[in-house]
Amino acid sequence: FWDFLILFFCLPVVIFNEITKKRLLGDVSCRIVPFVEVSSLGVTTFSLCALGIDRFHAATSPAASARPIERCQSIIAKLAVIWVGSMTLSVPEILLWQLAQDTSPVSGVVTEYCTMKPSSDLPESVYSLVLTYQNARMWWYFGCYFCLPILFTISCQLVTRRVSGTEKPERRGAKPSQCERHLNCTIIGLAVIYGLCTTPENVCNIVVAYMSPDISKQTLDLLNLINQFFLFFKCSVTPVLLLCLCRPLGQAFMDCCCCCCEGCGLDTASSDGSADSKLKTEMSSSIFFDKPRESPPLLALGTPC
Repeated sequence: FWDFLILFFCLPVVIFNEITKKRLLGDVSCRIVPFVEVSSLGVTTFSLCALGIDRFHAATSPAASARPIERCQSIIAKLAVIWVGSMTLSVPEILLWQLAQDTSPVSGVVTEYCTMKPSSDLPESVYSLVLTYQNARMWWYFGCYFCLPILFTISCQLVTRRVSGTEKPERRGAKPSQCERHLNCTIIGLAVIYGLCTTPENVCNIVVAYMSPDISKQTLDLLNLINQFFLFFKCSVTPVLLLCLCRPLGQAFMDCCCCCCEGCGLDTASSDGSADSKLKTEMSSSIFFDKPRESPPLLALGTPC
């Protein structure tokens, strides 16, 4: 959802500003775009941490047939904690940025840009907090939105492999182990893409913090634009990578696409096809949690697909 929100809202605003030198939606976009982008980093960070914990629990829990299905309320609660926590940590971005104008000495054209400067109209206590956040923003970015997800994912994967390696072979069958390997590869792939796309921004932030007097405004604007497009690239690649690496999810997505194209009302499948469809549905329903094999069939939600 957050990847789609960034591509749908932030990308057009950035492109419009680069082409026309005018800020679409004015001061509102200067505050909302950084807020959405930083919230996206938080959602990805805490989601990777949650998925790492989930894989660790899957590796240390009993046999697959004894693990209960996670309740919908529990999943919604985790998502709420991730999203609300990410948005709460991103609130200072709304108060930090504001719209500014600059006149080109050569062409005389007035350009609009966003500057990181707290408004003087804020209350004194809020202004001091925002100023403190601005001073610590670089290391907060580096520690929370880069080191935390990478180190947490690596640690969970190492512990999970250690636990899985010391297990008795008869505790798990071949199929659950293969499914868990696919899920572990998916989480590692998501962490690698996230790390590669956020590394340039963190390096630029550190370089700019210690060399800002020697860097021109044009160079700073170019570095900021490159960092934003790395974020857009991550948001574009992550869903595709998830569908390609997580085979049950990718197969379910392709089945839904084919079903919507051919029409859901047609009932021309044979009994073998129905059995295959039922197997795919059972696999896709346990993408990020372990489903017991002998559980009763769940009530189908959504379309007949």
